[in-house]
Amino acid sequence: MTQTLDADQRRTCTDYPGKLPGWTALKTAAGALQALQAKDGSVADPDEVGSAGAHVDTIVRSIRELAPLFPHDAEYHEALIRNFQQWKTAGMGVPDFLDSLTAFQPQRDRVDGRRHLVVFPMYTQNGSTNRFVEAVLIEVLWPDFIAELEAGDYSNKLFVPIRFLDFTPGYDTNSAVLFPETVAVRQTPQFTWGAIFADREAARFRRVVTAAAEITRLELPDEARELVEDQQLAEETFVMWDLIHDRTHMRGDLPFDPFMIKQRMPYFLYSLEELRCDLTAFRESVRIAADDDASDDARRHARLVQYAVIFDRIFRFAITGSRVRNYDGLGGQLLFAWLHQNHVLHWTDTTLSIDWEEVPGVVIALGEKIQQLYWRSIDRPKIAHWLAAYELVSETVTPHPASTWAKGPDALPLDGPPRGLTDAVLDDEFPLSMFFEALDKKMKAVIESTAGITGATA
Repeated sequence: MTQTLDADQRRTCTDYPGKLPGWTALKTAAGALQALQAKDGSVADPDEVGSAGAHVDTIVRSIRELAPLFPHDAEYHEALIRNFQQWKTAGMGVPDFLDSLTAFQPQRDRVDGRRHLVVFPMYTQNGSTNRFVEAVLIEVLWPDFIAELEAGDYSNKLFVPIRFLDFTPGYDTNSAVLFPETVAVRQTPQFTWGAIFADREAARFRRVVTAAAEITRLELPDEARELVEDQQLAEETFVMWDLIHDRTHMRGDLPFDPFMIKQRMPYFLYSLEELRCDLTAFRESVRIAADDDASDDARRHARLVQYAVIFDRIFRFAITGSRVRNYDGLGGQLLFAWLHQNHVLHWTDTTLSIDWEEVPGVVIALGEKIQQLYWRSIDRPKIAHWLAAYELVSETVTPHPASTWAKGPDALPLDGPPRGLTDAVLDDEFPLSMFFEALDKKMKAVIESTAGITGATA
């Protein structure tokens, strides 16, 4: 039976639902339950099943207490409670939350400020690969100009931009996505939404770019300075970037499926796909900024997206994460080197400068180069496409001297299965340049400090 909140509790939730005792109890119980779960989400130790079941009871009570605050999610919360009870009754083996996942449809009600209480056994990308019970309080970001763009040329019915209100330990990490494919289920459903935490993306962007600009003595244009100083402005800018990026993955002249789902590929192919989507967002933002029919907000944010793509790619992506097949890192290196080699980015007298008037044409040219690779790929065998992609990257970013791939096709095992080619790619096939090695040392502490950051803590 769903409980009813009194007036004081409702007022508290209007400000911040994380202050409610029900959320505190849920968060504590989920954390305690995680300590008893195995990697697949089950409670493997029979002696711990009783304790785990008690934590599930607390979670269920908390969901019932909090559910009245989220009437738009009533069907989901009812299914969620059933899934938890079924899991407990079945002995707490591998969890199956397919029914509640199917009932959660946030993309159907994208209203600015709409809040959701989300609880699932799931892994958090860039956080944990364990399918533990995680809970998150979120708020939808849907400003008017985004609604206008999405209703026009940038339709993306699956895209849900969100911000954090609070979360369990799996999100006290670098994870900035909430994806249905991470949830423990008995069978794979049709995925109907994908949520991205724009506040985390914006907050770590602001911190990293502020530090990098100071270290490199880069003079930020006035609008770029506003972007790194204003959290709300940055969040809205990232929502626009993500809207266009996300829809690009399945649009254009594609090599059948650029991600080759469940197939193993050299990581530089993922680098090109992610960069292609970002450069598409950049190109479209150039177009929107010059469109007299677009709203003032859309044009302003379109200009800001261009700064965001460049700064996030060259300052954060390039030196974030390990050097083991870091495809986003390589994409950042590629964009930086392309800008430098086309003489619009300069590192002279230990000062970084950028010729902003020349940047759009140069960036769009890189995007067109990748698009041409994709267009040609439709007529090429897989391995020929891989070789062409490697050539595109290595023309701009220098491979490791010990690379087998860099020696050319004659050095590669072309007569065997594709896996042999993938195995021949070094973990750090394209090492950091001397510029990035130096920047990495100065920026390491700043980048590490962004783990777990939110808009509220920036």
